[in-house]
Amino acid sequence: MSSEPSIFFSDVNERQGSFLRRTFVLGGLTALGGLALTGRLAQLQIIQAGQYATMASRNQFNFRLVPPPRGRILDRNGVVVAGNRPSFRVLVVRDETRDLDQTLDLLGRLLPDTMDRRRSIIREVNAAPRFSPVPVKSDLSWEEFARVNLYANELPGVMADMNEARYYPFGGAFAHVIGYVAKPNDRDIKAIRDRGEKVPELLFNPGFRIGRQGVEKSFDADLRGEAGGTRVEVDARGRVVAEDVGGSRAAVQGKDVVLTLDADVQNRALEVYGEESGGCVVMDIRNGDILCMVSAPSFDPNLFVGGVPSHIYNALRDYERKPLLDKAIYGSFPPGSTFKMTTALALLDAGINPAERVVCTGGYRYGARTFRCWKRGGHGAMDMHNAIKNSCDTYFYHLCNRAGVDRIARVAEDLGFNQTYEIGIAGQSRGTMPSRAWKADYARRTRNPHPDAGTWYPGETLSVAIGQGAVSTTALQLAVMTARLANGRKAVSPRLIKSVDGVERPSGAAVGNLPFSQQHLDIVRAGMAAVANDVTGTAYRASQLGLGDIQMAGKTGTAQSRDYGTGSRGPRDAVWTRRDHALFVAFAPHDAPRYAIALIIQHAPSGGSADAAPRAREIMKTVLLKDPDMRARIERPLPPEAVAPPGVDEGDAGAGPGGEITDAPAAAPAEAAAPPPPRAPTATTGPRPYLSEPPQ
Repeated sequence: MSSEPSIFFSDVNERQGSFLRRTFVLGGLTALGGLALTGRLAQLQIIQAGQYATMASRNQFNFRLVPPPRGRILDRNGVVVAGNRPSFRVLVVRDETRDLDQTLDLLGRLLPDTMDRRRSIIREVNAAPRFSPVPVKSDLSWEEFARVNLYANELPGVMADMNEARYYPFGGAFAHVIGYVAKPNDRDIKAIRDRGEKVPELLFNPGFRIGRQGVEKSFDADLRGEAGGTRVEVDARGRVVAEDVGGSRAAVQGKDVVLTLDADVQNRALEVYGEESGGCVVMDIRNGDILCMVSAPSFDPNLFVGGVPSHIYNALRDYERKPLLDKAIYGSFPPGSTFKMTTALALLDAGINPAERVVCTGGYRYGARTFRCWKRGGHGAMDMHNAIKNSCDTYFYHLCNRAGVDRIARVAEDLGFNQTYEIGIAGQSRGTMPSRAWKADYARRTRNPHPDAGTWYPGETLSVAIGQGAVSTTALQLAVMTARLANGRKAVSPRLIKSVDGVERPSGAAVGNLPFSQQHLDIVRAGMAAVANDVTGTAYRASQLGLGDIQMAGKTGTAQSRDYGTGSRGPRDAVWTRRDHALFVAFAPHDAPRYAIALIIQHAPSGGSADAAPRAREIMKTVLLKDPDMRARIERPLPPEAVAPPGVDEGDAGAGPGGEITDAPAAAPAEAAAPPPPRAPTATTGPRPYLSEPPQ
């Protein structure tokens, strides 16, 4: 039995029409598909050909960033104090090693010291981008470099090459001013993201370094330069096959930064400090240029470039003399008797006659206590000139409240205290300059419940007048004070950065005039000249330069670092932290001032100014000998001179060589003074009591 067709056409023409319709539909669809395919092929091969060619090239070639050479830092004479040098290094590429642990074991046989950093190496390698080489060790010796290359075929993923590393040729002499460089860390990345900025890819490069502290940090953007890149051909797994030299781009070195510092003076300053701790600043009083800014003891910043070992860093951090702290601008100290020129100007501003005499019998009775002078037995009748020359505490005790603490504070700020300066380094200590407003604000901030906590009492002014109590300052501020006194006209500001990429920075002399009369300044400067050149001056023997007729004018100071118990001989205490600080400020030549110096020795060996003045003299001699005008004056024949009798250093009659304190302060506070506010710990000395009866 035959089956019937599913579709029955009663007419032949009807069957033929249906076939033609299906043919046209299928043909149309085919044509549309062909057109679409042709259009897509045209789009890919003609319109988007360049885009896909680029993508194919990227699959074949990679562009790897090359860190740029960092810009140089030079001293005022063009001497490089921070530069770059060739360095052999060993790198590991994680994705090209069969077994990272085994590779590091084999590498450890060639370079045993890499075993000490094994954990940190593994951490860095795992955190690096794929196929990115990670430095395992830098600064290889030639023997180590040759040894690694000899066994390179047996160490898959290990390579040795040469790059540029940051180098500080003067070691610790510039360590605090310049700072150092180090690898970017997570905090650096987070700080950029918190500012809403895109993190540069260069920061993830294992060989890249950024500035830490000092000029390296402040001018990091200028010193970085522009990254280059190497175009390399890679296989399907991303491994380097060859380098496309024509497609590579050279890195652009960073800008040069020129400082006002002098390398010879800087080195000499660190040398004269020896093992002592403190800070020194030398300024050109004509334009504010800082020729020297040293903190001692120092450290070698080269240790930090490749990553300082933890045991070395811990030793530096825990050493009581704090080599990592910049004591020239961050450490604050009481200025001691170097502050007496400020008090003298305040007394003159208050209308006090400089010829008025005060009889010093060894102390000053105020309220229920006696504020002692540093010289046992007293100085006798003192006018202002002799009070500065002999550093008589009693003179300033007696007259200070006729000027008042607010006037003293105003004069101090005019001379440069209680300020920070735009020298290119952030984070300077402002110090403390007490006043009535300062004490009231202190009471509010500390929420002192005592009803009279914010009241200033006259008994507190006595401590301020001789640079003790709550007064604190930095070596930089003391240098500014001395430079302004020596200049006598301009309120010169310090300048550390001379130029960046050849563009000169503004001079420190582009400032206003001092608000003091020339007559008052002459009185104070004459007292400083007597300190250094009168045979009875407190620094006569330590201030003789021996450079022809050039002489200094200066002022000694000993600052109490703690309160003394009954019977204590604090200045020469065997415990370092219990000794007093020694200070000396000076300018030279005293008859035609050109350079000013401020030097602080923290917890000085003898606890007196005799420790500071000789060191300042040696540094000043270096400064003067480098000045052509001063050399010409030094080499000029001297007129016949009389032999001067030996002088007496400040404190010789009391505390021994260089000492200024002959008696311990009384423990009972003056009745007229309110309980003083507690002192905040300082960066260098730790907690220190508020003193109302300081030594010289």
